[in-house]
Amino acid sequence: MNIEENIKEFQSFLADKNCRLIAVSKTKPVSAIQLAYDAGQRDFGENKVQELRDKQPQLPADLRWHMIGHLQTNKVKYIAPYVHLIHSIDSFKLLEEVDKQAIRNNRVISCLLQVHIAEEETKFGFHEVELEQLLTSEEFKALRNIKIIGLMGMATFTENENQIRKEFRNLKELFNRLSKKLISPNIDWRELSMGMSGDYQIATEEGSTMIRVGSSIFGERNYQI
Repeated sequence: MNIEENIKEFQSFLADKNCRLIAVSKTKPVSAIQLAYDAGQRDFGENKVQELRDKQPQLPADLRWHMIGHLQTNKVKYIAPYVHLIHSIDSFKLLEEVDKQAIRNNRVISCLLQVHIAEEETKFGFHEVELEQLLTSEEFKALRNIKIIGLMGMATFTENENQIRKEFRNLKELFNRLSKKLISPNIDWRELSMGMSGDYQIATEEGSTMIRVGSSIFGERNYQI
């Protein structure tokens, strides 16, 4: 498994698409992330705050860290000083905490709202009605140190490509609807994070601007860090 070659293949695949690669580096050692960085990759995604905290000081400062896993409110303070983008906002309470910690760090933190698009009930995320209620509320409009820049979704874990395509298409249509009617100083509709190692090709065809890929870059093995 050649990490540098894999990065270059994805760079070539995405060259004519309006889509960015987020290299999912969870469970991978700093040495593997450094290889991907040396190949030109700058955006990396982690699922767990503690793992991100351990790795961040050991790697170049211009590396952009993405929090893609479920985030607990009591862990936000640990990543607030440097996180580039939080993909997994699934409650107003969490968003409120991100805003509070962003104020403490004198920065604005970019966020994606996670949408429940899969048929599986295990996935986190908002439903469409909840999204509209949140984004039109006075409490949301009062937040000044967060910026909602788009949506994130995870498709059903299935080999049925038609099902996956339908779920991604529905998310893209929701993105388009919301971007036309919900305008606010703390919203900037520009990113749609969908697609992982098993379904990123379908996701790019359906309008993804960020794919989150781990095993196709680093391999399946879980390293000890």
